[in-house]
This record gives sequence, structure tokens and C-alpha cells, in this order.
Amino acid sequence: MNMHVCSPIFTRAELLLGSESLHSLSQQRVILFGVGGVGSWCAESLVRSGIHHLTIVDSDLVCPSNVNRQLMATTDTVGQVKVEALRQRLLSINPAAEITPLQKVFCHETAVYFHLDSYDYIIDAIDSLKDKALLIELACETQARFYSSMGAALKMDPTKIRITEFWKVKGDPLARALRNRFKREKRFPKRKFQCVYSDELLRNKVENAKANGSLVHITAIFGMMLSALVVQDVIKAVAHED
Repeated sequence: MNMHVCSPIFTRAELLLGSESLHSLSQQRVILFGVGGVGSWCAESLVRSGIHHLTIVDSDLVCPSNVNRQLMATTDTVGQVKVEALRQRLLSINPAAEITPLQKVFCHETAVYFHLDSYDYIIDAIDSLKDKALLIELACETQARFYSSMGAALKMDPTKIRITEFWKVKGDPLARALRNRFKREKRFPKRKFQCVYSDELLRNKVENAKANGSLVHITAIFGMMLSALVVQDVIKAVAHED
């Protein structure tokens, strides 16, 4: 078994998961699109849970408004490339991990670059409606397991966060907009996939705001739940092999 699996940092994980599941986690190839308030915490949870091969995709730099909810965003990292700052954080957890940072936008022009077919898991934490719809469509054409985050802004109640199949999501404006887009364009995902969402919808307290307010205890839970979907799926696969 690889040394990074046997590392003392995974002792408590191995006690619960078992050595076979921990080893299997270390072999999975995961790509995560968007490392903001949701994606950054998902990445942290994946690495702490034993994922060894992780590609993180985001084109942005850390800005002051990120600090309240994004894992790698601090007053010291403002101005840094998000994926590079997050990579350093993840390597400080597991120096043996293979973290590939891609400072790129996922869109029609760049989609072929990401070689989605080469991954075991694809995770969507993209904000852009158009790009998110494209990722959903293309990811569902691969053999990879695919999980997606719906909107995590304008929410404060963690007990309302749920996981369900995309077409069963209720009360989420982003999911509604995506479904309307698929119906309008008559292009639908080729298979079902699980989403993290909340039907809570609050309003900004500040009028004419250019963005929607969000809090770390919500965005982090979204990210952790996406990570949990990966971990649970790997564990089920190992149990099935037995």
C-alpha cells in the first residue's frame, strides 16, 4: 500500500473506513470546478479524507470579499491566485497529495482541455449558469460520478441543506434556471445526478447589492456534503467488491 495511505494523518479515518476503503480513496482521480465558498471546503474535506489525486479549477484571484467564507482566503492571501493559494493549504495537510491547480475558466471554448473522461469523480461548484449547464451536460456523458452544488447564497439555516436528484430539487432558483435552460434548448443531461441544495431563500439587507450575501457555515456545509458523496460512494464500491 502507498506510503501516503499509511501516514499517521489518516489514522482516525482508517479506524472508521478500513484500510481497503482508505486505499481506494487514494486511488481516485477527482476534478473540482470552482473553489469559492463551496468548492474550497469540498477540496479540504476530500484531502483530509484521503483523496490523493485532486485537480482544482478556478480562474479568479482571492479578493477581500472572499475572506468571510472561502477556505484559503485570508488578509494575507488577497491578490493571490485562488487555486495556487488553495494548493498550498492542501499540501500543508498532506504533502504527498497530487494537487493540480488550473487557473482557467470552464466554458465552451475550453471544455475539451479538461479531459473529463480521465476522472473518476467530477464535482461542480460553478456559479455561472451557462458554464454550469455545460459542465452538467458534458459530465453526464462520461463514466465519472458527478455531483453538483446548487445555490448556497442567501441562506442561514444549516438544517435546510439537503441532497437529492437534480430534477427533484425544489425551492432553489439556480436549479430552476438550469432546468428551464435545458428545456428551452431541448438539451438534457443524459443521466441523473445528485445535488446539494437548500430551499431557504432570504433577501439581502442592503439595497441594490451587486452580489448575494453568503455565510461560511452554509457554504462550508455545502462543500462538505459534496465531499461526503464522494467518500460514501467509494466506500459502497469497496463493500460491493467484498
